[in-house]
Formats: sequence, structure tokens, C-alpha cells
Amino acid sequence: MPSILIVGATRGLGAALATAYAESGAHVFATARSTTPPATPSHAHITWIPCIDIASEGAGPTLASALPASVVLDVVVVCAGYFVTEAFEEARWAEEVKMYTTCAVGPLFVVQALVGAGKVRTSLGGDDAGGKIVLVSSESGSIALRHPTEGGGNYAHHASKSALNMVGRLLALDLAPRGIAVALVHPGFMRTEMTAGVGYDKYWDAGGAVPPAEAAASLIPFVDAFTLEMSGQFWAPRGARDIGTAPAVLGDNLPAPLQLPW
Repeated sequence: MPSILIVGATRGLGAALATAYAESGAHVFATARSTTPPATPSHAHITWIPCIDIASEGAGPTLASALPASVVLDVVVVCAGYFVTEAFEEARWAEEVKMYTTCAVGPLFVVQALVGAGKVRTSLGGDDAGGKIVLVSSESGSIALRHPTEGGGNYAHHASKSALNMVGRLLALDLAPRGIAVALVHPGFMRTEMTAGVGYDKYWDAGGAVPPAEAAASLIPFVDAFTLEMSGQFWAPRGARDIGTAPAVLGDNLPAPLQLPW
């Protein structure tokens, strides 16, 4: 039975992944910021770890110590995120710092703590594969995909994802000798509380937004097939179908999965 850790599993993609992995027979460890485990998602194979706020300095060591001593993780998915809309005239310091901390700083320290505690499967060659770290990024973090038709604004949302991409690239280099692969993924434009909360629900239909369960159904087989040779690269498992600037920047008839430009 594989062991999966979902960081940020109370809603959206994280909740969908936790449910899907549990239903497949994996043992899922799921984190929540609350002090008590949430009622959903609920499954016999889901073990909740409360009080994990990825934006706090101690989240990594706390999470590593909360996992059972015998557990070695096959897959770690970091889904936690924070998004506040901004215009040039309205950039807010505290909100910017929180977006960077949640989306780019926190994931590094969580991975560092888990690997340092021996909680991620390693491989020094041979038949046994090492573990996989999946950092949920966004096409919004691609500098190349920012096109004039889209306009500016949302500085920290975009830049924190760019920063996460760099973190993932460097982690891939550091973790390659241990046989641990690092995937950076744009899971798709989703119909979630987060996108609705920033007013993006008005783009759901035109932008091809999908429910989190559908995005999870595309992401899981991609992770299953992900190899060390692909580590440190930026991917869209669902292809470019929901990336509005893709045709202008990358052209038409793009494959899925699609390797995205930085």
C-alpha cells in the first residue's frame, strides 16, 4: 500500500486528491490548518494531521514528527496556496508577503524537514524507485506565458508561483542523488472556493475550468508515470486546454501532458 502525503487537503484539489488516492487503496496522510480534523474528506485510508500551517516556520518539523515512525512516503503533494487579487495601484505588503510565504517559502522548508527526517523514500539505483515530490504551481508562474492581451496586476500571485518553480528546480538538483523526483505542475484552471473568492468564477465557462476531482483524475496518472528524468521540469498534465495565452505564445495543437516554459 503506497503512502501519500497531501499538504493542504481540506478543500479544492487537495481534498480531491486525498479522496482519489484513498479510494485507490493508498494510505493518505492529509494536513489541515485547524486544530481538529475536518469532517470531509473522510475515508478509512485518510489519516488527518491537524495544526499544519505551511506559512509558519515550524510547519515542516511539526509535520515530520507527526507522521508515524514507520512511515516512508512514496508521494508528497504540496497543494497549499493563498491568492489575493492586486492591481498596480493596490499592491498590499502584508498580502504579498503571505502569498510568497505560503506558495514558495513554506514548501521548501516542508520538503527539507521531510527529507531530513527520512520520511521520503530514497533510491540509490537499482530496481526500487525513489519518492516523488509534487509542487502544485500554476501556469500563472510562467514568465513566457504572460502575454500583453492578459495585462498586468496580481503581482504576488504570479511571482510567488515563479518563485515556487525555481524552488522546485533547485530541489530537483539537490534531491536527484537520493533518487527523489520533483514535479512542478499546473493542474488546471479549477472551479474552487479560491478562484471564486477572487472573482475568477466569471471566467470558469470561457476558460474551461473543471471541478477539482477532474483535475485530480488527470494529475494522479501523470504522477504515477513521472520519472527522475522529468524531475525539475514544469508540466501541465491536462495540456494547454485552459491556458488562455497558450495559442498566442506556444501555437496550436499542443500535446497533453505539456511541458510549460519558464
